[in-house]
Amino acid sequence: MRLFRPARAEDAAAIARLLLISSDGFAAYAWGLLAKPGEPLEAAGRRRHARTGVPFSGENAAVAAQDGAMVGMAHAVPIGVSDAPSEEPDPVLRPYAELEEPGSLYLAGLAIEAPHRGLGIGSAPMDATEARAEAFGFDRPSTICFAMNTGAYRPYEGRGYVPKDRRALVPHPTLRYDPGDAVLLVKTLG
Repeated sequence: MRLFRPARAEDAAAIARLLLISSDGFAAYAWGLLAKPGEPLEAAGRRRHARTGVPFSGENAAVAAQDGAMVGMAHAVPIGVSDAPSEEPDPVLRPYAELEEPGSLYLAGLAIEAPHRGLGIGSAPMDATEARAEAFGFDRPSTICFAMNTGAYRPYEGRGYVPKDRRALVPHPTLRYDPGDAVLLVKTLG
């Protein structure tokens, strides 16, 4: 039996582990900036997703569970409409900040445990993300994908997401698809 439910505080460690796997090095880079001296990246991610009242926390995640075990997750945050573009001083993070789609629900991470991939489990988090976008009053969800990660890119295209913009990645040893581009994918709902 599969269940898709809002994340709970005790899911923070599993969310962090799945984001490290699914982000192709992006989470490793970002959490490396947040990690305390000697703190493992997964622990920094767990700490980040255990917070409350902030966009990048487990509060904005939903998990797929099967027989009581977490087998996947989706993390999506609203990107508000702003008069001023976000200024990201970090050169590695800047391309992602520039690709944010104001007025969308940004799917920051989607991951399914390897043994459960290809079984249709990923459809539930995608459906829930799109429904959540509409509930927030957004007419579109968005995500950012590495152009070279065709395994992740194709399912979005199959659901009607289209490339809207792209930025060259700033080289860094943690990024799996370096050199390459980050691509903003957007789906219009309704």
